Amino acid sequence: MSQTATYHTTVRWTGEHRGHLSMGNGPELPFSAPPDAQGLAGVFTPEDAFVAAVNTCIMLMFIWACERFKLALLSYECRAEGSKRIELDRTESFTRVRLAPVIRVAAGREPPAAVEARARRALQAAQKYSLVANSVKAEVSLEPQLTIETGGAPAATARVDGRSK
Repeated sequence: MSQTATYHTTVRWTGEHRGHLSMGNGPELPFSAPPDAQGLAGVFTPEDAFVAAVNTCIMLMFIWACERFKLALLSYECRAEGSKRIELDRTESFTRVRLAPVIRVAAGREPPAAVEARARRALQAAQKYSLVANSVKAEVSLEPQLTIETGGAPAATARVDGRSK
C-alpha cells in the first residue's frame, strides 16, 4: 500500500519583487525574483530553490546509496547548473539541470575498479530514487568525478567519459 507525506511552506509578500519564506521544517529566509526579473542580487530566488532542490536531493540519495552499497564516502561536493529557456511569449521553463559531483571514496582492501563500479551504481541509484529529480520535467544529468583512494593516495580519478585524469 502506498503512503503519502505532506510538506508545507508559507510565503509572505514584503514589497516590490520580494517575500519571506517559512518552511515547515523550521528555516525562514527572505527571497526575491532574480535580478534579471526585477529582483534583488544576493537574495535567495525560486530559481536557486529549484536547482538547490535537485542538487540536495541527489546528494542525500547518494549518501543513502553509499550506505547500502557499503562504500566508504570520504567527501562529496557538487556544483549544479540549471538552464532555462525563455520563449518569445516570455514563458520560461528549466530544460536541464547539470550536476557535477566531485566524490572521493576509500577503497580499503578492495580493488579500486570494483569500488568505482559500486560508486557508479550508487550514483545511478541516487538519480533513480531522487524524489525531486523524478518530479521535474527538465533533464537531470550527472557528470561525476570519482576518486577511489587506496591507503593515503588517490588510486584513480575517473571522469564520466571513463578516461582517467
